[in-house]
Amino acid sequence: MLPSRDDVERARANIGARLARTPTLGSRTAKAQLKCELFQRTGSFKVRGALNKISSLTPEEKKQGVIAISAGNHAQAVAYAAAAEGIDALVVMWQGASTQKIEATRGYGATVDLQATDPATAFERLHALEAETGRTLIHPFDDPLVIAGAGTTGLEIEEDAPETDAVIVAVGGGGLVSGIQTAIGDRTRVIAVEPERSTALHTGIEHGKPTPVTPDSIADGLSAPFAGALAIEICRNLERHLVSEREIEDAFRFIYQRAKLACEPAGAVAAAAWLSGRIEAENPVLVVSGGNVAAETAAAILARR
Repeated sequence: MLPSRDDVERARANIGARLARTPTLGSRTAKAQLKCELFQRTGSFKVRGALNKISSLTPEEKKQGVIAISAGNHAQAVAYAAAAEGIDALVVMWQGASTQKIEATRGYGATVDLQATDPATAFERLHALEAETGRTLIHPFDDPLVIAGAGTTGLEIEEDAPETDAVIVAVGGGGLVSGIQTAIGDRTRVIAVEPERSTALHTGIEHGKPTPVTPDSIADGLSAPFAGALAIEICRNLERHLVSEREIEDAFRFIYQRAKLACEPAGAVAAAAWLSGRIEAENPVLVVSGGNVAAETAAAILARR
């Protein structure tokens, strides 16, 4: 069942004051406002959905523990939310994932499984461990409660930037853009942006169902191997854009140098579409989510021109 705005409102009540209300800051140079989800606990919007889902579990489900899969931001979110609820968490990641994100996930108290060699095999590993352990899956994007939690970002945008005529959102598996569309899509224009080298939602909508892709973008926070079925249904009529690796790096440098925000490459993808001139809007909001960037990655991008 598709989530509704009422579900998003319930998610906000459920989350309560346990998470930050992130600021929406104006940028004269960008001629846009920036919704700074990189300031959220664990560094991204992901914790909104994870906490909404985990806090809704039954006592028996909580006793069994939870399991998740992620390149890093959802991993940290589930680890944090599980610790907040006193629940054991097992997170499937894969070899080559960000060392910083792996260590942060462990730091929040989760056990990390690194048997998989890539995102596709990680999902196979996930299903095997889920069956073996009886843990509840906290899906990174294809779950109504996770989407509703992510949608609380949209409620804050609506309240803090009521004049906005476009909300531009980077997309991996589609959880955030689906949540924002569910929350405020009937009130303002929501636009989905993906890297040219990570097109899970674009490909899924073209095929009408979740379709495997092989993500290979510097924006590793968007490396979903497919988009969720819910996202495909919710977002099938949205305006969508693809951005190049060069445009992502240019936007990363802009956000770092002009907005003074230390986001990760995934956090610059919405800005990449806006700064490229692809989108026409008078009062856009760019969602900047993902503040978990390794120093060497940031330094390398900043050094390039």
